[in-house]
Amino acid sequence: MTQAVIDTTSRAAVERGFRLQWEPAQNAHVLLYPEGMIKLNTSAGEIMKRCDGVATLAEITADLERAFAAANLSADVIRFVTMAVDKRWLRILP
Repeated sequence: MTQAVIDTTSRAAVERGFRLQWEPAQNAHVLLYPEGMIKLNTSAGEIMKRCDGVATLAEITADLERAFAAANLSADVIRFVTMAVDKRWLRILP
């Protein structure tokens, strides 16, 4: 269960123990961890690679909307980040 309130002002970072990287053999971003690998879909990879612990979710959303000529992505970004925190892929920084 998510403990932190996640909103547009939140800053997320890849959780300790995971490494995000592009995997050419998978043609996708993957999360590597000691026990294995999680292949991310395109949207998840694009969000995760922007979760650097510095950018807020509002800034990440704006960057995604510019990069993909899309609008109203905030709810989708927050929903994904909430799920990734629940799965312990991401952590919310204080």
